[in-house]
Amino acid sequence: MDVVKRIYRFYESWQGEKRLIGGSVSGLPIVALFAGRHEYPQILVQYAIHAREWVTALLAPEQILGGLSRGGAWFVPLPNPDGVLLSLYGEEFLCRLPKKRAQFLRDISGGSFSLWKANADGVDLNVNFSAGWGSGVKNVRYPSGENYIGKRAFSEPESRALRRFTLEVKPDATVSYHTKGEEIYWEYGQTGARRERDGRLAAALAEETGYEAKVITGSGGGYKDWCIRELKIPSFTIEAGSERLEHPLTEADFPSVYCKNRNVVRRLAQELCAEELWRRRKSSCGKR
Repeated sequence: MDVVKRIYRFYESWQGEKRLIGGSVSGLPIVALFAGRHEYPQILVQYAIHAREWVTALLAPEQILGGLSRGGAWFVPLPNPDGVLLSLYGEEFLCRLPKKRAQFLRDISGGSFSLWKANADGVDLNVNFSAGWGSGVKNVRYPSGENYIGKRAFSEPESRALRRFTLEVKPDATVSYHTKGEEIYWEYGQTGARRERDGRLAAALAEETGYEAKVITGSGGGYKDWCIRELKIPSFTIEAGSERLEHPLTEADFPSVYCKNRNVVRRLAQELCAEELWRRRKSSCGKR
């Protein structure tokens, strides 16, 4: 069974809180599932916004079933279902689309969809957010399997759905799962106390996963970037899977990804609680 069917079946079977938060270009549902309690901290985790990185979506059911010891989390396993199906099935999925769109995608694909990252508009959703939109060093301005920024920020139904849902649930932190490289990106221009806090949280996630917490330059328009700049919350991109692996990662690569990431959401919730306790104590001492 393909990952899209597995996620939808898990969604249907989930007895906890769940939501339909939007639809893809082709009309496929974008779903979200909740685990934990509606108390501080609240986390939002999204996976596989880049189509070829579909293996990360398999983490979602495992992390949901693992639960949280503090707070709660919303999980969005497949914000880009069209892209994932293109990456997995190529022509077989194209046959399900209107002829004009199918031909458009064939024309820009270069003959293969296995390394496809974009949605069914040929827009890379992780450069379609408004923070630094169009400023990435790898950005392109024409439909493509990767790096196309779109006609405008939030031009795509998938990025709009994720923005709308994020603003609605007001998370205290977010995590975005990508592949590969075993790195954690956490910085996007935040300064002062926010930068110090986010650096500490990234270090804790690095300790949890064994990955390297890293500051990078030249990115823009990403979901993480938008969360940091617009919402002023900690936001992390986790590049799961060894750099030695080849794109796209497969289910055979999943056990090592799961082993290092199974407790990430739980650990982040614990660290956010510790940060909040430290902040309150510092504030209390300052008033004396």
